[in-house]
Amino acid sequence: MVKGTVCVTGGGGYQASWLVKLLLSKGYMVHATVRDPDDVKNAHLKTLENAAEYLQLFKAELLDYDGLFAAIKGCVGVFHVASPILQDNVSNPEKEMVEPAVSGTSNVLKACSMANVKRVVVVSSIAAVMYNPNWPKGQPMDESCWSDIEYCHTKTGLKWYYIAKTIAERQALEYGKKTGLEVVTVCPSIIIGPMLQSTMNASSWFIYMMLSDDRKTIENGTRMLVDVRDMAEALLLVYEKPEAEGRYICSSHTVAVQDFVEKLKSMYSNYYHPKQITAGDEDWDLTSEKLLKLGWSYRPLEETIVDSVKDYQEKGILK
Repeated sequence: MVKGTVCVTGGGGYQASWLVKLLLSKGYMVHATVRDPDDVKNAHLKTLENAAEYLQLFKAELLDYDGLFAAIKGCVGVFHVASPILQDNVSNPEKEMVEPAVSGTSNVLKACSMANVKRVVVVSSIAAVMYNPNWPKGQPMDESCWSDIEYCHTKTGLKWYYIAKTIAERQALEYGKKTGLEVVTVCPSIIIGPMLQSTMNASSWFIYMMLSDDRKTIENGTRMLVDVRDMAEALLLVYEKPEAEGRYICSSHTVAVQDFVEKLKSMYSNYYHPKQITAGDEDWDLTSEKLLKLGWSYRPLEETIVDSVKDYQEKGILK
């Protein structure tokens, strides 16, 4: 029996693909937006169990309101997963990262209101949580912690990604309060795990780079990780639980890079490993207590590593 029709934006992406797979397995009819339904990059979606019967692909981009509305029309719920790609070398960051994130989220929310959608789950990021210089040192960050936009402007590297995610998430929650649309946001840490799509994505490099190049020098520091499949379960949980509200941090494991490298060495001694690990950034920590109380659980880190490496080997990414 069909549970209802839901829409997933950016359906061909790493996280969204696992969410589509999960939704189809649970009996949902899924409308997934992709840039090009005929692109080989989206072929994996058509092979998912129940896809022939329950999955429909829609051509739409974040700044294409009409395309988004066509996909969202007739849906009771929407998972807004599509997002600008994590990158630090863009010529016009406000146009290439901030505008698609903020205007894209606005288009999705407006289309949801017009289509009488009941609940929207928006994928944000811990990038919208972590960069707050006023947060008490040593205290794990929770959902009340927001990245400070002015502080983000002082950072180097991926600062525009932090800014885009923070503005878009704040806007989504405010829109919900203003209009009555049920909006819940989920802020994942670094998402790792096996891939359904055929090409590498940004966060999958985290494990790959530590097994593929012995010349690489990497920074030590703290990294927070979550399995892509556990993140999909979190998204479905906050959608299905009526009491879910506000924002949720979704992170399973907090590890030092040095410890993670040592773990990989012990599990895969035949692969390359970084020879030099330099001093890194300050210690961070997050708590997913709010999500755990809602009923979320996660798998051991070793399981994620094993499944990832096996997947990379099968795809020929790791020799």
